Amino acid sequence: MQKLNQFIKFEPILKEKIWGGKKLSSLLHKQSNKDNIGESWEVSDVEGDTSIVSNGILKGKSLKELITLFKGDLVGEKVFKDFKYKFPLLIKFIDAKEALSIQLHPNDELAQKRHNSFGKTEMWYVMQSDDKANLIVGFQKDSTKEEYLHHLENKSLLDILNVDEVSKGDVYFIPTGRVHAIGAGVLLAEIQQTSDITYRVYDWDRQDDQGNYRDLHTDLAIDAIDFKAKSNYRTMYRKQENISSEIVSCPYFTTNVLPINGDILVNHNDKDSFVIYMCVEGKAHFSLADENETIQVGETILVPASLKEFRISSSVKSELLEVYIK
Repeated sequence: MQKLNQFIKFEPILKEKIWGGKKLSSLLHKQSNKDNIGESWEVSDVEGDTSIVSNGILKGKSLKELITLFKGDLVGEKVFKDFKYKFPLLIKFIDAKEALSIQLHPNDELAQKRHNSFGKTEMWYVMQSDDKANLIVGFQKDSTKEEYLHHLENKSLLDILNVDEVSKGDVYFIPTGRVHAIGAGVLLAEIQQTSDITYRVYDWDRQDDQGNYRDLHTDLAIDAIDFKAKSNYRTMYRKQENISSEIVSCPYFTTNVLPINGDILVNHNDKDSFVIYMCVEGKAHFSLADENETIQVGETILVPASLKEFRISSSVKSELLEVYIK
């Protein structure tokens, strides 16, 4: 078996959405002439949407093929033991020209029972937002099934949901069961479990080009909702130049923020996991011996678990999200 010493990039999988816009092409350089691209799936092992390598000697191979070939060398021995031949994370960039539906995701137990799938814990990192753009996250105060259904029926859910205006750098952690929606004018990076299970509860009475309404999942959702409220849903964190600082850590993934200025040596000897880097600002160059790769804003790179030490450099103000499994 060949040695896995390559920084891996994948072809983005672009998704047209009723709420999508043009920012993924105009700001993140995705190649599309469509006006409604809502998502770019950067690293995916969702059935029917498996990522394909776009660079190096592995070009053309699928993520599933890589796991079959390299196993723990690619994903980490513990990750391979836990997930076998299924890549555990789905990495996306999302552009909401219009608001997404109000929705939530089931936990692992419900998702397995109903859909033979992982649950969908996720997080958002806001990359850009228009003036007054917002996110819906959670309830304003503890609610009940009865109160929720009353407001759902009367199309007044916003009376009980928490709405935050957001700006670049804001982070939100969305555990399963938490009601949420990305508002119009928000461009963000999303890290989540490998799952495409969404319970849509309200879609703003929106119709598609044929006059059809999208399906709602009221009955499925009711058993999955967490009606408890938090005093603050925004994740607080600090950034330090050329230092990787943790912003979210949960059983499914850990995400750090890494502002880059100049040249740093990265050491992952403490990890038994792949590491994914999402470029959310600027441009970064990865190097190891004869291996070199560059990502710019809106691009993603996967560093195999077998690559423990390498360099990252940037000559412009840049920022990366660093994602792995503890």
